[in-house]
Amino acid sequence: MTAIPQPVDPPVALPSAEAVIAFLAAHPGFLADHPDLLCLLEPPARVHGEVLADHMTAMVRAARRRTHEVEQAMESAASAGRAGQALTTRVRLAVLALMRSRDVVETVTQEMPALLGIETCTLLAEGPHRRGVATLPPGTLARLLGPGRDALVRPSPTETALLHAEAAALVMHDALVRVPLGGATTLLALGARDPAALPQRQSTATLAFLGRAVAAALLRA
Repeated sequence: MTAIPQPVDPPVALPSAEAVIAFLAAHPGFLADHPDLLCLLEPPARVHGEVLADHMTAMVRAARRRTHEVEQAMESAASAGRAGQALTTRVRLAVLALMRSRDVVETVTQEMPALLGIETCTLLAEGPHRRGVATLPPGTLARLLGPGRDALVRPSPTETALLHAEAAALVMHDALVRVPLGGATTLLALGARDPAALPQRQSTATLAFLGRAVAAALLRA
């Protein structure tokens, strides 16, 4: 059987150089509206004069810089998303540990660091508290967290000796989480060496949920 020849698309006819020049002359803002094209062009040599050459070189460099900035922003957003998703998974494991816990304070301080991939977890309270909960001076939680905030990630921790005790030297990055226990002013302090363990972006809602889970476990115990 003779094979039926398949139709071949005709080659696309490209405009002549004169047509391109005429188009750009009629649309002077075309390249400014399509900066990606500048990334494909070579700047002209100085045979046309320094002003034109410098102008085109600057345009090309600016377009390439903008493209690089967009790529960097996209990569940063993707990395933040991955880190936030990883934290969510680890927090779920911590909540499961709280649900089966017979000693909530011990679970928080001894088990949760490994589950969360960090160095230390500390429970602190300003008022009367139970065994294993460190004491905070009155007003500390409001001063550190601020009004209306349930969680805060800090890339440059302060007062680490107060919040993280003997693990303070290990803490390069921390998070402060409100533990809502009615009238008791209680704080969960998380300390990490690796910033990726406590990402600044897309993490506060997850950490606030962890604080509520700790509160529920303490109230149940």
